[in-house]
Amino acid sequence: MKKLAILLCTTLLLTSCSSSQNKNKTQKTVTPETYAKTITSTELKEMLFTYASDEFEGRRTGEPGQKKAIEYLKSQYVSAGIPSPIAEGDYFQEIPASYFKGDTKDSENVLAYIKGSEKPEEVIVISAHLDHIGVSKNGDINNGADDDGSGTVAILEIAEAFKAAEKDGNGPKRTILFLHVTGEEIGLYGSRYYADEDPIFPLKNTVANLNIDMIGRVDSKHEEKGNYLYLIGSDKLSKELHKISEEVNKKYFNIEFDYTYNDDNDPNRFYYRSDHYNFAKNNIPVIFYFNGTHADYHRPSDTPDKINYEFLETRTRLIFHTAWELANREERIKVD
Repeated sequence: MKKLAILLCTTLLLTSCSSSQNKNKTQKTVTPETYAKTITSTELKEMLFTYASDEFEGRRTGEPGQKKAIEYLKSQYVSAGIPSPIAEGDYFQEIPASYFKGDTKDSENVLAYIKGSEKPEEVIVISAHLDHIGVSKNGDINNGADDDGSGTVAILEIAEAFKAAEKDGNGPKRTILFLHVTGEEIGLYGSRYYADEDPIFPLKNTVANLNIDMIGRVDSKHEEKGNYLYLIGSDKLSKELHKISEEVNKKYFNIEFDYTYNDDNDPNRFYYRSDHYNFAKNNIPVIFYFNGTHADYHRPSDTPDKINYEFLETRTRLIFHTAWELANREERIKVD
C-alpha cells in the first residue's frame, strides 16, 4: 500500500508539472516585435547598394538591367526559403511585349509568398515596383535608389521577417503575397497585368494592398523634423483599414503621418500614380506609403548613399507591423 501511495503521488506530481508546462505554453503571447527587429538598416543598406548599383543599368522595363534585377530578387527569395505561388522555382509572372505600348520588350513581375496558416485563401498583398527609368541619352545611369529601390528592399526585409515568424510556428493566419511589379514608370503596367489579366490569387479574396513607392528619403517639407510618411488612400475604401493603420503607428512608432496628398483635390494626383491604384479600382482597400518627391527624383543623382537608412528601417518595420495586424486579426477588414 505504501508503494502504491508513493506511485500515486509521483503520478499526480508529474501530471501537475505537465499541466503547468502546457498551460505556460498556451499562455505565451506571440508578438510581432521580435520579428520586426530582424528588419535592420544594415541589411537594407547592403541590399540597396547592390540593387541600385550601376550594374543594374537603371532597371528600365524589358532591358538587360531589369532582367538582372529580377534575378537578384529571385535569388533573395530562394536563399530565404520563401517559395513562389506560381510554380516551384518559378518566381516570374511573364508579361509579353504586346501588352505594352511602344517598343518595350517582354518583362516580368516577381512573386513570392507565405501561405496563411488558418485562412490561406485570404491574401494581403505587399507591393513595390522593381523598374526605373534606365539610362539617360547622355549615358548617365538613373539608379533609382529611392524610386523604388527603397520599396523593393523593404519588401525583401518584410518577407524575411514573416519567414522567421513562420519558422517559429508563428506564421501569418492569412497569406502574404510579396509582389514586385514591372512597368510602373511607363504606365503601371505590371500591377495592371496582375490585377486585370492574371491575378494569381482571386481579387475577391484579396483583403488589402500595402504599396511602397519611395520611402528612403526626406522631402523639403520635413527636413527639420523627425521621421514621417505620407499616407495615401488608407481611408478611401475602408475606414477600418485607416483606423488599424493609425493604431499600429501609435502603439509602436508614433511617427508623423502626413495626409496632404490624400486630399481628393490634390493637384499631384498621387493616388492614381502608383501601383496600388490597380487594386483600389477593383474595390480593394489600399495604403500607399510615400516620402514625397525631392531634387533627385528621376535623376541620376537618386543614389543609395543619399538614403536615410534609420528612417527606412523604421518605416519598413511600420509596414511589417501593419501587415502583421491585417494578416492575423480574426475578421478580414470591411470595405465601406
